[in-house]
Amino acid sequence: MTPNSTRFQVETADDGRQVLSVAGEWTIWTVNRVEEQLRNTKIRYDAILDVSELGRIDTSGAYLIDRALGALEGIDDPIKIRGDHPQIDRLLGKVRKASPAAPPDPIRPPGLIALLDRAGHGAVEAWRELLGTLSFVGETTATMGRLIRNPRRIRWTSVVAVMEEAGLDALPIVSFLAFFIGLVIAFIGANLLAMFNASVFTVELVGIGMLREFGPILTAILLAGRTDSAFTAQIGAMKMRQEIDAMRTIGLDPMEALVAPRLIALLIMTPLLSFAATIAGIAGGLVAAWSAMGISPVMFLERFQDVVPEQHFWVGIVKTPVFALVIAMVGCRQGMLVEGDVVSLGRRTTSSVVQSIFLVIALDAMFAIIYYQLNV
Repeated sequence: MTPNSTRFQVETADDGRQVLSVAGEWTIWTVNRVEEQLRNTKIRYDAILDVSELGRIDTSGAYLIDRALGALEGIDDPIKIRGDHPQIDRLLGKVRKASPAAPPDPIRPPGLIALLDRAGHGAVEAWRELLGTLSFVGETTATMGRLIRNPRRIRWTSVVAVMEEAGLDALPIVSFLAFFIGLVIAFIGANLLAMFNASVFTVELVGIGMLREFGPILTAILLAGRTDSAFTAQIGAMKMRQEIDAMRTIGLDPMEALVAPRLIALLIMTPLLSFAATIAGIAGGLVAAWSAMGISPVMFLERFQDVVPEQHFWVGIVKTPVFALVIAMVGCRQGMLVEGDVVSLGRRTTSSVVQSIFLVIALDAMFAIIYYQLNV
């Protein structure tokens, strides 16, 4: 019998049951010709197997037949065989015994229960994340306290390197974006205020908006996306290569060597970047006022000095150290939580950026409420 004779056919008997007729050689060398076709054929589990024309068969062929008759769906009913074959009963029993048990059907709770289940798991995970963050804040505070008592332990070389990477290198993009934010605010203000013949108040809008809110918050969000992800990736890569474990082995504290320099660098650079962003945003508003409303730069600056109080600058700049603390601690903590694979590194980096931006905006809202209550 030639390999090309390997075939099967599905018919319906007089009693309504299906009959799977197999013919030819069903061995490892021949079953590839019918495997895909047999897999795509719908056969009931109570079908009758006709082996009247079956030739040689091995466990590969027996497995395909057994799979087609429902073995992988967890059906363990004996197969009814029509015809005589010296090996079919033994081989079918062998592959049925060796086949893995079918996994149980997943339990799908109703939609409301599933929603509540996901909400519960999310709440528990958020609570654990909060406890972990508070624990890391306490550990960071203790580390900074030790360094304040003994300043010689501060690694100023690392601090300066992070200041350059996280601060100086970020200056162009922060200034560039703040300039266009100020430009947009001025154009929007010019269109709205022109309806009330009050276009000159665009100066106050740009000045107060950039000093109090847009300068600090824009700087913090950019640092959360740019610098925070870098912190997490750097520390996470060291965690994956077991460098942090090696540091502990030789007596170095990772909190002092990795976290503290980044925290100090951001505490120094964030107010400076916020100041640069504020200046760039005011410059953007000046350009818009000059081009759209004919307000000369001299008039713009004179009115800015006359009508924008100095307190708005301090209201905005006071928030920047808090933003710096949040960004640095979230980025470093997520880096410390990285496990030994790249998937964990990517997940922690994403979580770092999302948490930082969320916390920065939430803290800015809290500052707004406090300033409102203090009437400043």
